[in-house]
Amino acid sequence: MHPLLGEFIGTLLLVMLGDSVVANVALPLTKGNNGGWIVITMGWGLAVFVAAWCVGPVSGAHLNPAVTLGLATAGEFAWAQAPGYIAAQMLGGVAGAMLVYAMYRDHFHACDDPDTILGVFCNAPAISSPLRNLFTEAVGTAVLVLAILVVADPEIAVTPFGEAADQTARTPIGMGTLGALPVGLLVVTIGLCLGGPTGYAINPARDLGPRIAHALLPIPGKRDNNWSYSWIPVVGPVVGGVGAALAYVLLW
Repeated sequence: MHPLLGEFIGTLLLVMLGDSVVANVALPLTKGNNGGWIVITMGWGLAVFVAAWCVGPVSGAHLNPAVTLGLATAGEFAWAQAPGYIAAQMLGGVAGAMLVYAMYRDHFHACDDPDTILGVFCNAPAISSPLRNLFTEAVGTAVLVLAILVVADPEIAVTPFGEAADQTARTPIGMGTLGALPVGLLVVTIGLCLGGPTGYAINPARDLGPRIAHALLPIPGKRDNNWSYSWIPVVGPVVGGVGAALAYVLLW
């Protein structure tokens, strides 16, 4: 599989699963209605785990333009590949959100609150304060990207059969399918601790992609797309991701 296809599929899975848990909790007549914030944060964390588990060996599972830009800024990813990755992530976000509508269509149509409908797809601040909202998104994303940068793959000591101990080499083995688990748990932590003010997008593809899908989908009774706020979940994560990368380069 091509890495760009991996990023598209991975981000599609991330958004499909993540927005679905919001739909399950927020929309009427679902089995999970009123499940609460902890259910949403756990759902998003597990969505990150599943998506990264599936495509990590193919593309590295960035699944987030802020992560791609952060890794490139830190010298851990080629700048020439960044535009393709970001485009694939954005398209995956749109497609994943459209699948959420296809599955929860009856519940969207049963919902008479346009803010709730929009909230399934994208974020809005609990209290509108653009600079503080921007700062919150930047800090949350900085935590994510910095943690990704400082985590090292484990190694094992390997001594070839019949060789002396001084021939022992350190061989990276990666973290296998568990490699995505720490990042998923990190996303849960960010959501529980820092998600209150803005809903913690911490990913432009997770917010702008579904926001575009909301604009395109034929949902009865939907509201406008709150474009006046839409720049914050894009600029904030980018600033936070690049800032974390610069801190990593200077301090680690």
